[in-house]
Amino acid sequence: MTLWLTVLIQAGLLALSTVVLWWWFKRHQSQDNQYTELERRLDYTSRQWQQSQLEVEELRAGIIGVGQRVLQLETALQQFSSQTEQQLSSLTEQQQAIALTDPESKIYSRAMKMVQLGADLEEIMRECELPRAEAELLYNLHQAKQ
Repeated sequence: MTLWLTVLIQAGLLALSTVVLWWWFKRHQSQDNQYTELERRLDYTSRQWQQSQLEVEELRAGIIGVGQRVLQLETALQQFSSQTEQQLSSLTEQQQAIALTDPESKIYSRAMKMVQLGADLEEIMRECELPRAEAELLYNLHQAKQ
């Protein structure tokens, strides 16, 4: 009986060892699968991060390019504005010089000034020695501006 008991114990130990080894193998296999899945996710995340970094660099370069273009346009606009102001100043000076040297334009300038100050039609005709048609024209032009 001791032999049967020994064989039975050995068979039980062998079965128990087999179950433990099978359980350990399945657990280890599951951990390997989890480890493989984690490596795959890490690799995917790493690639996404690298792609994001490239996109950020492209955006940064684009923003710098746009900023430089804005600065160029601002400089060109300032130059254009300066040139326009100079031309306007020159034209204003020329217009004033012509107004001072041309006797007829002096009369019309004076007549317009009188209209602006509220003079009536008869007074403009008398003071500026303008015909009625011209005085009415100046008077009507000024009224249209108001």
